[in-house]
Amino acid sequence: MKILVTGGAGFVGSNLAISLQDDHEVSVLDNFSSGDSHNLAGFDGNVITGDIRDAATVAKAGKPDVILHQAAITDTTITDQGIVFSVNVEGFRNVLDYAISKGIDLVYASSAGVYGNGPVPMKEEESAPLNSYGFSKLAMDNLAKRHWDSGIKIIGLRYFNVFGPRERYKKKAASMIYQLALQMAAGKSPRIFKHGEQMRDHIYVKDVVHANLMAMNAKGNCIVNVGTGKATSFNEVVGVLNEVLGKDLAPEYMDNPYQEGYQNNTQASTDNAEKLIGFGAKYSLQKGVQEYLTEIGMI
Repeated sequence: MKILVTGGAGFVGSNLAISLQDDHEVSVLDNFSSGDSHNLAGFDGNVITGDIRDAATVAKAGKPDVILHQAAITDTTITDQGIVFSVNVEGFRNVLDYAISKGIDLVYASSAGVYGNGPVPMKEEESAPLNSYGFSKLAMDNLAKRHWDSGIKIIGLRYFNVFGPRERYKKKAASMIYQLALQMAAGKSPRIFKHGEQMRDHIYVKDVVHANLMAMNAKGNCIVNVGTGKATSFNEVVGVLNEVLGKDLAPEYMDNPYQEGYQNNTQASTDNAEKLIGFGAKYSLQKGVQEYLTEIGMI
């Protein structure tokens, strides 16, 4: 199968590209604005350099069997609505139009950011975004739905809080698990927002890769959550990291400067993912953290 991964030098995109290349003919497209070439170490497929908003660049991919669309601005603290919507929504529109014109199935990355501080567990029919990123992902979902009768398969995956190898180049947008692990491995007290009771549905990137594989084989159009269905407080995350790293470091609490657009609790309803694409997470937080920190040489 021929597969195009947009944002293929980014965190999830590079994990997809490298995981798929042994069994498929994989190309990646990236403008390297936030992705990094180091993420493609070991990738031997075609690399297309350019912007998803440029139709001629996307056309260089030819006619793959499926597009796994990961390219996006993912930093939730960016307040420039114009650039967020330009990349996330107009870039997606361009990729979607190309997929429809060529008869190519499309799996794309949406986000739990569409739910804001809505009720948990978060269900796909709900939305209440708090920031430009969340609004842009909801706009993508709405655009996708309007084209469900276009003759191609269109699957949206609402990623929850993804962590794992190849995220280091996201810098401040990298997962809190990675950022806290760096602090604690250096013997520093982990810094978290007061008072550490905010909850997150942390999902390991290898589960996210598996969700994309399942979505490629889904029977029909849908938008589903990609999470574990379990929420963990940041205090509990610190406990897991202490155990895995062999540390005994108490958290240092600080004020949250992003309170206005901050999600206090994310937890996925997993019913639709299981029913519509046959996906269920295999990694617990403990198992994912253990494998992750071992793989990157932190333990």
